[in-house]
Amino acid sequence: MAPIDPHSCTDSTHPLATHISLCLYFDFSASTIHGSVLLSLPNPHHGPLSLDTRSLSITSVIVPETNTPLPFSLSTTVDPVKGQILTVSLSNHSKFLIVFSTSPSSSALQWLSPPQTFNKSFPFVYTQCQSIHARSVFPCQDTPAARICYTARLNIPRQLSAVMAARHVERRPPVPCEAAMSCDDSSWCAEGRVVEEFVMEQPVPPYLFAFAVGEIGCREVGPRTRVYAESVNAVLDAAAREFAGTEDMIRVGERLFGPYEWERFDLLVLPPSFPYGGMENPRMVFLTPTVIKGDASGAQVVAHELAHSWTGNLITNMTNEHFWLNEGFTTYAERRIVEAVQGEDRAALNIGIGWRGLVEEMERFKDNMEFTMLKTNQEGVDPDDVYSQVPYEKGFQFLWRIERQIGRPAFDEFLKKYIATFKFQSIDTDMFLNFLKMNVPGIENEIDLKLWTEGTGIPPDAKEPVSNIYTKIVSLANEFKFGRMPREDEVADWQGQEWELYLENLPKSVEASQVSALDARYRLAESKDYEVKVAFLQLAISSGCRDYYSEVEKTLKEVGRMKYLRPLYTALVQGSGKEEEKIFAKRVFSEARNCYHPIAQGVVESILSKHL
Repeated sequence: MAPIDPHSCTDSTHPLATHISLCLYFDFSASTIHGSVLLSLPNPHHGPLSLDTRSLSITSVIVPETNTPLPFSLSTTVDPVKGQILTVSLSNHSKFLIVFSTSPSSSALQWLSPPQTFNKSFPFVYTQCQSIHARSVFPCQDTPAARICYTARLNIPRQLSAVMAARHVERRPPVPCEAAMSCDDSSWCAEGRVVEEFVMEQPVPPYLFAFAVGEIGCREVGPRTRVYAESVNAVLDAAAREFAGTEDMIRVGERLFGPYEWERFDLLVLPPSFPYGGMENPRMVFLTPTVIKGDASGAQVVAHELAHSWTGNLITNMTNEHFWLNEGFTTYAERRIVEAVQGEDRAALNIGIGWRGLVEEMERFKDNMEFTMLKTNQEGVDPDDVYSQVPYEKGFQFLWRIERQIGRPAFDEFLKKYIATFKFQSIDTDMFLNFLKMNVPGIENEIDLKLWTEGTGIPPDAKEPVSNIYTKIVSLANEFKFGRMPREDEVADWQGQEWELYLENLPKSVEASQVSALDARYRLAESKDYEVKVAFLQLAISSGCRDYYSEVEKTLKEVGRMKYLRPLYTALVQGSGKEEEKIFAKRVFSEARNCYHPIAQGVVESILSKHL
C-alpha cells in the first residue's frame, strides 16, 4: 500500500472517485444523519478499495444495479488522526453504494439545540470539513488530491431550510423510492419532511463539501451574491450592510486573476460557535458573525475567502503538507484585492498585522521549528494541531519577494498563467517551483527557493511593510514602555485594524496599572471588534491584571472562533506559577465546551493537556 497523503488511507494504486451521489436524512433528535453515498470510479476496479471514515457506522455496501452486497471491512483500530479505514472488495465494478450513519461525535458536524441559536426556536447543524473531517460525514477518499463532482438530496424537517456549497436545484416534497437505502420510505416520506436538492458540477476536493440546515433567511447584496444567516432581521441587515461591496471585490478579483468560475458567491453567517473566521466553500462561503463589525472592515475576511475562488478552490494543495499553496497565495491575492478596493494604507496595515502574527508563530514553534517551513512533513501529525499563520504569512512573504524581484506587471502575468494552467487540479510545492523556474528563467539565481520552501524561520529577505500609518502605529506602541499613551487626536481616525496593530506591537511585559489606564481612556475591553478586544485581553492576562477575567470568561463563552480561543487559553495556562489562572481556564472550558465546534474543542483540549 502506498498512501498518497499522510492524512488519508487513499492508495496510489487505486482509482480516485470522480462523482458521488448523496442521500442524507437528518435526525435532529439523535444528532445523527442516516445516509447513503454512491461512488463512481472512472473505470471498473478489481480488488480492494480503501476509504477514509471517522465515527461512522457502516450498514452495508451494495452493487446498485443488482442490489447484491459487496464484502467490506472496517479497521478494528482507530487511528487518532486518520480514523478508520473502510475496505470494499470490488469485482470489476465502477459504482458502489455505501449505507451509513454519522455519530453525534462527528468531528465535522456541530448540532446546536434551539437554545444555542438566535431565535431559540429550532435546531441548527453545520459542517466544517477542512482539514480532514469530510470522512466523519460520509465515507470518501478524504484527500485534496481527489476531486469530485456531486449531487445531494437532503431530507430535513419542513420548518427548516438547507444551504450547500453547491447549486440549489429545488425544494420539494419527498417521494417514495428515492432514499437510496439511507432510510426506509416511511421515514423519508413522513409528514413534516421536505427534500432540498443540490448539484456541484465542478470537481472539488472533499474538504470543500459543506452544508447548513436551520431556520435560515437571506438578503440580496449584489448580482452574484446573497447573504444568508439565521432568520433574524438584525443579523441579516447588519451582514448585508457589512458586505455591500462584495461585487466590487469580485470584479477586482476577475481583473487580477481571470474569470470567476463558480457562478455565484453567496455568504452564510453562522452562529458564534463557528471555529474559523471564514471557510472558502465554493458558491457559499461560511463566515463567523465576529466579522460583522459595523464599519465594512469585515469585508477583508470576505476578500480572503473570495481570493480562494482562484487559489485553493481552483488550484488546490495536493496534501496539507503543501497548505501554503492554498493560503500563501490567497493571502497575497486578498491583499491585492484590499489594496485595489480600500487603498494601499489599508493593505499595509493588513501586511503589518500578518508580520506580527508570523513573528509570534516563530516563538510558538521554537521547539518544533520544522512547522515554520512552507513544505512540511506531517506524517502522524493532526493538521488541526499545527494550524498556524506560517503558511499564510510566510507564504505571502515568499510571493511578495518574487513580485519585488520581477516587478508587479510581470508577476501579475505569471499569476494569471499559473491559474489558467493548473485550474481544477491539485498540485504540490515542487510542481509550483518547476512552473516558476520555467516561466521566470534564472529566478533560482536571484532568490533562494529552497531556503524559502524548506528552511525554518523567517528568511533574511522577508520584509516588514513600509507605510506612514504602519510606521506611526509601531512607534507609538514602542513609546508605551516609557509610559506614553497615544493622545486622542493621534487615534481619532483609528479603526479596529489600527488598534489591533498597536496592541500587538506593545511590549509583552507591561505593568497592570498601565493596562488599566489604557483601557480607562479607550474602553478596549468593551470593543465590539473582537480582534481588538482579544488583543487587549491577552495583554491584560500577560500583565497579571485580574480585573479583566470576567471579560475573558464572557468572551470565551460567547464565541468559538479558534483565532480567539487559542491565544486566550494559552495566555492563561502557559508559564509557571499560574495555578489560579489554570483552575480558571479549566472551569471556563468545562462550562463553555458544549458551545464549541468539535474541532475547537480538540484544539483547546490539546492546549490544556500540554500545560496542565
